[in-house]
Amino acid sequence: MSWALLLLAGLVEVAWSQSIKPTENFTRPLPTLLCFVLAATAVWLLSKSMGTIPVGTAYAVFTGIGAVGAVTLGVALNDEPVNAGRIAALSLITGGIVLAKVA
Repeated sequence: MSWALLLLAGLVEVAWSQSIKPTENFTRPLPTLLCFVLAATAVWLLSKSMGTIPVGTAYAVFTGIGAVGAVTLGVALNDEPVNAGRIAALSLITGGIVLAKVA
């Protein structure tokens, strides 16, 4: 169950990362509220996952999911660049997440 919560926390973090820009520097009330709710939810889910997953492992996996998801959505939705360096970096992060799960 803790790993499922951690995966969900990472996915909420991805949503949170995408919710920041629409706040327009936190000047738009409703997008800002959504941004804060997503951030709090992600951290709450992360804390719940730490019941049986060590803190360092949980946080590394959480931020890894967030990083890979944010970059992937940036490429898919915002036409951000794709190059060998970015692909290599995302592959290493993904490999680290998998290794953290199986180790």
